[in-house]
Amino acid sequence: MAGKLNLSDAAIRAAKPRAKPFKLTDGRGLHLLINPNGSRLWRMQYRFAGKQRMISLGSYDAGGRAGLSLQQARDKVSDARELLKNNEDPATKRKLDKITSQIANANTFNVVADEYIAKIEKEGRASATLGKIRWLVDFARPKLGERPIAEIKPAEVLAVLQAVEKRGRLESARRLRSTISRVFRHAAATARAETDPAALLMGALAVPVVKNRAAILDPDRFGGLLRAIDGFDGQLTTRAALKLMAILFPRPGELRQAAWSEFNLDKASWVIPAGRTKMRREHRVPLPRQAVAILRELREVTGQGCGNLVFPGVRSVRRPISDGTLNAALRRLGYSKDEVTAHGLRSTASTFLNEAGHDPDVIEAALAHVDNDDVRRAYNRATYWDKRVDLMQWWADRVDAMRDAEIIAGQFVERASKIAGR
Repeated sequence: MAGKLNLSDAAIRAAKPRAKPFKLTDGRGLHLLINPNGSRLWRMQYRFAGKQRMISLGSYDAGGRAGLSLQQARDKVSDARELLKNNEDPATKRKLDKITSQIANANTFNVVADEYIAKIEKEGRASATLGKIRWLVDFARPKLGERPIAEIKPAEVLAVLQAVEKRGRLESARRLRSTISRVFRHAAATARAETDPAALLMGALAVPVVKNRAAILDPDRFGGLLRAIDGFDGQLTTRAALKLMAILFPRPGELRQAAWSEFNLDKASWVIPAGRTKMRREHRVPLPRQAVAILRELREVTGQGCGNLVFPGVRSVRRPISDGTLNAALRRLGYSKDEVTAHGLRSTASTFLNEAGHDPDVIEAALAHVDNDDVRRAYNRATYWDKRVDLMQWWADRVDAMRDAEIIAGQFVERASKIAGR
């Protein structure tokens, strides 16, 4: 009978090889094939779709070390019978499982991570961004690199993150979790993983204390900075760049690498090409009257036979001023890195504009902060230009007012003194 189990380990051990292969039948289609060379192999016979079929389960081993014990073989038969109940062929299932396993072993974390990095490189990510991502992924490679990505558990990812966290690099650990998550999402999008274990670890790490870029947020102190910039006795290009940073508040790298071909001073616009913006999207900047005046004056110096760069370096007109030039100028003016940075001028503008009640969406568009919603981003680009023109002129006028406040106040005191002396 199919349901009757006939074998025992004692009976199997007692069976001796014969001149020809023979079977020891257990039940439910399970039998042990004993070959003349002494090998003992588990087989299961069954019917599927009206046909007689057989699958190999493995070799016999009473201790279950190198092969399957009698009980383990019976357990496999039970699993196969469950598949048959659900109208699944155990042989087909085994082939699919083998293919899946081969694919998993070929798609390790390293393979998928390298593929993800290559993908975003093709999408035009900045070399600096790619370098940071590679640097972060390298933290994960020693423990996760050779693991099939579909088999990696949250605890494994957490161990990698905690190792970075224990070194006091809280912000790096936070960014590493996000980067690993993006690798897993790429694996899921390409059918090589079903879950993102890194996503489950949000909140599992210590929150780093965010140190904002130093910025002056007091109108009087900011006015003092503007007057100091006006009196800067260094390179003309550096002084002009600082003035434009205050008025236009771009990212420093976008400004210092600017080319004259990007500006249309007659139409008062500056188009920053996608390759130089943080989000790799072209950004148009309305130029207020004050910015146009600065650029026209500067063009007489760097726009005549000095190449295409608006802010060429001292040593070569083919290279722009360096990353540290603007911050070094601020230090030279007596402002420490804890007081103000070139990038911090963006925070100054953003704070004052928001405090003045300007539309936050227009401010975000002016700052080139990209909305994650594609439809909303397209709408913003299409409708905010006129509002941004007004906003930028308002801000430039406000910059003038803050810079001139002490001068105006001094003139008032002087006039009052003359009147009192009469």
